[in-house]
Amino acid sequence: MMFRLIAHLHRQHQSLGQYIEVLDQEAAAMQSGDFGALPGLVKRKAELGTLISKLDQEREAQQVELGYSADRAGADAMAAAGGQALQSAWQQLQARAASAKERNHRNGVMVHTHLDFTREALRRAQPGSQALYGPDGGHASGSGQGHRLASG
Repeated sequence: MMFRLIAHLHRQHQSLGQYIEVLDQEAAAMQSGDFGALPGLVKRKAELGTLISKLDQEREAQQVELGYSADRAGADAMAAAGGQALQSAWQQLQARAASAKERNHRNGVMVHTHLDFTREALRRAQPGSQALYGPDGGHASGSGQGHRLASG
C-alpha cells in the first residue's frame, strides 16, 4: 500500500509541475503583452486544476483506507508513519504545492493590475472626464487651473 501511495504522490508532484509550467507561461504572456495566448493557457490551467483536485481526492481516500483522516493532519501523520521514502515524497509535494500557490498569487496580482489599469483608462476615456493635459500642454488639476510642466 505504501508503494502505491508513494507512486500517487509522485503523480501529484508531476501534475503540480505541469501546473507551474503553465503558470509561468501565463506570467510571461502577461509580461510581454501576448494576451492572445491567455485563453489557451487558462484552459490548460483549468484542466490541470481539475486533475490536481481529482488526485487530491484519491490520496485522501487512500489516507482513510489506511486509518488516517482525509485532512492535512491525516496526511502528515500518514507520511510520518510511512517511513523515509513516504515522508520525502510528501515534503516534496508540499514544497511544489507552495510554489504553485505563490505563482498563482503572482499571476492574480498581475491580472488585477492589468484590470485596474484598463478600468482607469476607460474611465478617463469617458465623455465628461477631465483630460490629463489640456490643448495648451498644461496639466489639468482638480481645480481647473492648468499647471505648466514645461515653459519655454
